[in-house]
Amino acid sequence: MASPAGCLPWLPGGFMVTVRALLFWALVYSYCAVCACIELLKLLWSIGRSPGKTFQRFIRENPPACLSDPSLGTHCYVRIKDSGLRFHYVAAGERGKPLMLLLHGFPEFWYSWRHQLREFKSEYRVVALDLRGYGETDAPSHQENYKLDCLITDIKDILESLGYNKCMLIGHDWGGMIAWLVAICYPEMVTKLIVINFPHPSVFTEYILRHPSQLIKSGYYFFFQMPWFPEFMFTVNDFKVLKNLFTSRTTGIGRKGCRLTAEDIEAYLYIFSQPGALTGPINHYRNIFSCLPLQHHEVTMPTLLLWGERDAFMEVEMAETTRIYVKNHFRLTILSEASHWLQQDQPDIVNKLIWTFLKEETIRKRE
Repeated sequence: MASPAGCLPWLPGGFMVTVRALLFWALVYSYCAVCACIELLKLLWSIGRSPGKTFQRFIRENPPACLSDPSLGTHCYVRIKDSGLRFHYVAAGERGKPLMLLLHGFPEFWYSWRHQLREFKSEYRVVALDLRGYGETDAPSHQENYKLDCLITDIKDILESLGYNKCMLIGHDWGGMIAWLVAICYPEMVTKLIVINFPHPSVFTEYILRHPSQLIKSGYYFFFQMPWFPEFMFTVNDFKVLKNLFTSRTTGIGRKGCRLTAEDIEAYLYIFSQPGALTGPINHYRNIFSCLPLQHHEVTMPTLLLWGERDAFMEVEMAETTRIYVKNHFRLTILSEASHWLQQDQPDIVNKLIWTFLKEETIRKRE
């Protein structure tokens, strides 16, 4: 078993390494400044067009009914002994069944897995987690509490606190990044790995430095390095950015997808409009560059990678390259009409593909 610290090392010493590190950080901070300037121009444009709407923000005191829908499961909490943090999750399916652990992306929370909670509870104990800093899970105030090491250890500790020593792990977007790293650092805890719209971390870090187009699409990684300003920009015009991520033509779910209802959108607005609710999620990104570059680590369990080809944030070329890091059965399925929000966009297809993968692996083991 590899420790998280061993999975995320610093580069070895040496003059050339120092030079490369300086160039790397120069790129990070330069691009951060560029992204900040772009967002500032957007803010000024919004103020110029409609100053009243720009700073408009509605108070949402009561959660929409969909967040307490009993068909989705039971709201539960678990406190981790070592960190002292309390984690919120929604669980469906009988206790004692094999565990299916679901890790959401940004800006999402447990509710992004509503279709999977209903689908897989017949054969699994399905647990949709609110990651550290999200939703009803505790949010440490210090930025350093969101380093990748902490996020990886969270999953190990939660697994053990739930009374399991292994699980079928599924992650989307940022949750996909965490899922890859958990599978690398604690392979004995992951029987099968399913990742949605996030490549192997080594593929991502190598690709982004060689392809300016992906660097532009990942501009928010750099913008999020700034204090407080990213959180403020999300609140402009009553969280218009958050709404647009899921509904706009460029980044949202397309006409052929399962579009979010008005109540679904309100659920996201309720969660992220609470005081301080955006700082924890954005802090996840504020530590990412101090953990790079990652070593080349191989994944040893059967892996399914699902990808929406219309992803506005991740280029599809990274999906195929991921294959070289999986030293077990690897299946890649690319859905041509699907967006970044794949498990919400095409839930029926995604669920069917997951079932097929699970059954294939069961047959493979028997053979």
